[in-house]
Amino acid sequence: MSLLSDLSEILQPLNISIETGVFSGVPPDEYLVFIPLTDIFEVHADNRPGFDVQEVRISLFSKGNYLERKRQITTALLNADFTITERRYIGHEDDTGYHHYAIDVAKNYGLEE
Repeated sequence: MSLLSDLSEILQPLNISIETGVFSGVPPDEYLVFIPLTDIFEVHADNRPGFDVQEVRISLFSKGNYLERKRQITTALLNADFTITERRYIGHEDDTGYHHYAIDVAKNYGLEE
């Protein structure tokens, strides 16, 4: 299981272009970039992890009003039981004309024995 693939599946119905790491090609007026942040094991008493905790930053880039998309993404994530660890407006990129908004999400995956 992968947080990146789960996020793609959950956010695909919003009809926003999605890339991982960096957007390749000519970007549309609105798109998402997934940036992996962490992939850690939680420590347990027997020193054997039971969960793989994955965290990804979803960067929303929009040349228009990003607020409605922020709401749609947040709602989709919460409805799918993702943990939102942070939301933040990064700023307006004057050279490209995009608003940049970041949503950090995490999910625990049980480890198979």
